[in-house]
Amino acid sequence: MLIDRAVIEVRSGKGGDGAISFLQEKNMPKGGPDGGNGGRGGSVIIKADSTVNTLLAYRHSKVIEAKDGGKGDKKLRFGASQPDVYAYVPCGTMVEDEATGKVLADLVNDGDEYLAAKGGRGGRGNACFKSSRLRIPRIAENGHPGERKRLVLELKLLADVGLIGFPSVGKSTLLNLLSRANAETADYPFTTLVPNLGVATLPDRSAQFVVADMPGLIEGASQGKGLGFAFLRHIERCRVLVHLVAMDGERDPYQAYLAIRKELAEYGAGLENRPELIVASKMDEEGAEERKKHFDEQTGITSIGLSAYTEEGVKELLYKAYDLLSKTPQYPLYSKEDEVVYDATKTEQKPFIITHPSAHLFIIEGEKVMERYNLINLSTDQGVSQLLSYLTSIGVDEELKQKGAIDGDEVRIGEFVFEYVS
Repeated sequence: MLIDRAVIEVRSGKGGDGAISFLQEKNMPKGGPDGGNGGRGGSVIIKADSTVNTLLAYRHSKVIEAKDGGKGDKKLRFGASQPDVYAYVPCGTMVEDEATGKVLADLVNDGDEYLAAKGGRGGRGNACFKSSRLRIPRIAENGHPGERKRLVLELKLLADVGLIGFPSVGKSTLLNLLSRANAETADYPFTTLVPNLGVATLPDRSAQFVVADMPGLIEGASQGKGLGFAFLRHIERCRVLVHLVAMDGERDPYQAYLAIRKELAEYGAGLENRPELIVASKMDEEGAEERKKHFDEQTGITSIGLSAYTEEGVKELLYKAYDLLSKTPQYPLYSKEDEVVYDATKTEQKPFIITHPSAHLFIIEGEKVMERYNLINLSTDQGVSQLLSYLTSIGVDEELKQKGAIDGDEVRIGEFVFEYVS
């Protein structure tokens, strides 16, 4: 079963806390600080693997979690760093942020990696804080927190040529003629429920390329009707489109051609601009020659006549498709240019905000200030002093005063509470 879309949650490990310790041996009762650093938390990495061909392993919103780093210990012993966790996906998988829809990575080649959640760095032990001014440091850092994200994995097959057209125009049959895919064929619509891949070889065996038989389209596919999204998602990578139009008389060929072209345009990925070969299929049907002639007059393009029964047109199609491929570049779905670049000309925002939810209560919040708060070990007086000094340095005292704080008011940051003193 081809599962081509999945939602996962990734959680990297928190860094281990640094230790507060002092060397106390028989001959060294005051040996100084010897608290070691914490270990690094494990990261979560998504990696493309050519041996994987479906996202079935992540079908049910799987959580991928790395372990937390070990805590530092006395005698300068560092905490254990944890190994990274790998999530293997098929080549051609795109990674998106579920909340924003932003494309984060496009893993096309075997071995491509994306660091989905970076493990937290271990906190420094008190031995790192020793200086000529601070001989007995009773402070240490907590480990940096890990990351947690919800990501969308979306597989878009790596095919050079995509076979498109209405249901029952002969796409699966053509794929079987071009390769040995053994795709299911039948005389009813939607026998192909997921894309099939095959490798086509030129008659002289000088070259090969990958062909994808896409699920049949119907009108409204670009809005999600029928199998539209299943088809259009995978065709985004195809460099050349082979558009099959049946000449059996069951549907007006020209109107069928225009309807599919309309769906390609409305999908919004520039699919209507891809190089295209038009194939008039089912040429062994009665009246097919007259319909093809009239169809070519309407489009102004000479289509390639094809009969699966006699194999008419197969060689011509192979050579023309390969010739068009050799002139057509890859179509990247994701560009590094789309990434947000830091603009140093913009005014930097304050690292904190202060809310006043009730009388005599002020709460300090903000991503940057909480990031620093989480690193400070508040189990000692020096740690508390370090936090208060930091809050003063970034202007918290001044803002509390402007917001009307008076002596004795309660100020809260995270789980730490202190009294305001002017």
